[in-house]
Amino acid sequence: MTDLQWGIIGLGGIAHDFAENFNQTTSKLTACASRTLEKAEEFAKQYDLPKAYGSYEELLADDDISIIYIAVPNRQHYQHIIQALKAKKHVLCEKAITMNAKELQEAIELAEQQHVILAEAMTIFNMPLYHELHTLMDSGRLGKLKMIQAPFGSYKEPDPTNRFFNPDLAGGALLDIGTYAVSFARWFLSEQPEVIASTMIPFSTGVDEQSVTILQNQKNELATISLTFQAKMPKKGIVAFENAYLTVDEYPRADKAELVFNDGTKELIESGFTGNAMNYEIENMVNMINGDLPNKSLFFTKDVIDILDQMQQKWLQK
Repeated sequence: MTDLQWGIIGLGGIAHDFAENFNQTTSKLTACASRTLEKAEEFAKQYDLPKAYGSYEELLADDDISIIYIAVPNRQHYQHIIQALKAKKHVLCEKAITMNAKELQEAIELAEQQHVILAEAMTIFNMPLYHELHTLMDSGRLGKLKMIQAPFGSYKEPDPTNRFFNPDLAGGALLDIGTYAVSFARWFLSEQPEVIASTMIPFSTGVDEQSVTILQNQKNELATISLTFQAKMPKKGIVAFENAYLTVDEYPRADKAELVFNDGTKELIESGFTGNAMNYEIENMVNMINGDLPNKSLFFTKDVIDILDQMQQKWLQK
């Protein structure tokens, strides 16, 4: 099979991380596009890419490119996803994949019509550790799931013009760090929860600066999501079962977890490598395109976006 070729739309910081870490044998990163040819050529030179385009449309018109990695700001995701899908390209889009569930559903339907793969670049759904933990959970050793805690605090300089606080760029903690926390919780919950309560404190620009949310599903599994952009909190996820609890440090790209049983017995679970996080996303995307892996991550992505919608609706009701 001919190696699949990738093209990047949007050449900010995350695109540089993607290109720098790209290390695959079954696909190649060969093209990039920006709104200016000069920026695209500079990026291509830095990462030794053979093709650089001064418009996104030119990249989408390249028949050699099979997969588009979308790394533009959040508010622009939907527009570029739709354009890429219409060009019959497979799409891996940075988180949060869309602004809301309506946009995502439209994108999913279009991907199905075009017979292409759509996926979100959410590390939690691709890291080997989380698949290992799901297998452990399914074994029954841990008993019933009871409660999950997913905090994420990151201090950002309070500059109203940067993307973290700028409403025009879909700023706010929820669509940035919040997607990790909700994805962590949803991965372990046995079914989709509802937002029972959620409270938010806005930044001066109106975007969410900090929030606390309680999730509950029909099996009475609970999860708390705590977010802030103005205080650091350890990214330590806790998953509590009847017989034991799991702790996962630095959970967005974790490669190890500690299992503590009720009698104090401990086990260290290790799988994958944190530094290879982006390559797991790339590899899984190619495997889905080749039919070697089902696109299960999109199921979780859809649930996460629905939860984010519910949270924002709660905030509007205050």
